[in-house]
Amino acid sequence: MEIKERFLKYVSINTQADEDSSSVPSSACQLDLARILAQECKEIGFDEVQLDESGIVYATLFSTDDTKDAIGFLAHMDTACELSGKDVKPRIIENYQGEVIQLNDHYSMSKEMYPALATCISEDLIVTDGTTLLGGDDKAGIAIIMSALEKVIKEKIPHGKIMVAFTCDEEVGRGTDTFDLDRFDVDYAYTIDGGEVECVDYENFNAAKAHIEIVGSSIHPGDAKDKMVNAGLLAVEFASRFPKEQIPSKTEGREGFYHLTNLQGDVELATLDYILREHDEDKFKAQKNFVTDLVDEFNQKYDGRFQLEIKDQYKNMYSYIKHDMRCVDKAKQAIEMAGIKPVSNPVRGGTDGAMLSEKGLLTPNLGTGSFNHHGRYEFASIQKMEKMVDIVINIIKY
Repeated sequence: MEIKERFLKYVSINTQADEDSSSVPSSACQLDLARILAQECKEIGFDEVQLDESGIVYATLFSTDDTKDAIGFLAHMDTACELSGKDVKPRIIENYQGEVIQLNDHYSMSKEMYPALATCISEDLIVTDGTTLLGGDDKAGIAIIMSALEKVIKEKIPHGKIMVAFTCDEEVGRGTDTFDLDRFDVDYAYTIDGGEVECVDYENFNAAKAHIEIVGSSIHPGDAKDKMVNAGLLAVEFASRFPKEQIPSKTEGREGFYHLTNLQGDVELATLDYILREHDEDKFKAQKNFVTDLVDEFNQKYDGRFQLEIKDQYKNMYSYIKHDMRCVDKAKQAIEMAGIKPVSNPVRGGTDGAMLSEKGLLTPNLGTGSFNHHGRYEFASIQKMEKMVDIVINIIKY
């Protein structure tokens, strides 16, 4: 099956995660794709295939050359919560020449607004109709892995042990919660979940979330002098104390940020939710200390009306990978063999690989040839996906 055909098949299946659900997986529709992938793995010739109770597909190809490393490849089946992944209507633009792409009557995208388009001149693009996301994140990764392994099996390319896993709920931060590392017994692995095909990502944010709850005191406004405490106003005052330049829209590269993701409130009760992101461990600790100290200050000022909960989410995988760079070196070699100069940039986010690296399985991230994830402007390059198939095969071969 050609990668274009495979990708279009996968994006036609709704697998949107549900961040408000506590079920595993968070949405039953993810199992629809899981069952299809498990069957496809059997059909193309994997030696062992299992779909477990949490919706993860595991597939194993036994080694034909025990001198080679045991390598894993992962991609996630779920799509983001920000925009619908149901009834995706992809459109192919052949031989893109840099023109403005009209998605529908209301939405268009240009290479000036979305610079990734400028890297895809003369390539064939798959775009949305402007009403849904595309699902390249991460169905492009799934299609790349399946196409690469199908070729390895058909062409009898010598290889060490290869394991593949397709996970659920990466987009809601639960992609590795039920992952079985004992079953996924490899030397190192790769998530195929990035953008540009030349990228080998082995640095990501340290991440935490902070939840602040403020208790107010309501009374009739006509009799409120020196009695009412408006929790909503306290929330606004509290939020105003955060560094105004350290927000997502004003930071890039290695610059961290505080991101207010939710603010709700009335007189009696208000809540604020922040995510904290920093590549540097010391700066990350300083972020958490800043929030803790600010809550302490407001509690002194307002008689203990603030409660804080901070939870770490994931760590920078570089703190683990730096001790054994084999996986990074092999990926860079594979990219060079495909005629491309490899690059590594700090990821302004996280991947399943960050959590797997923390658990002991070093797992850098590679590209997918898809871009503008989590929205209607998402697109994928067929040629870049094909190039990623070559890169994955190079990793397996050498």
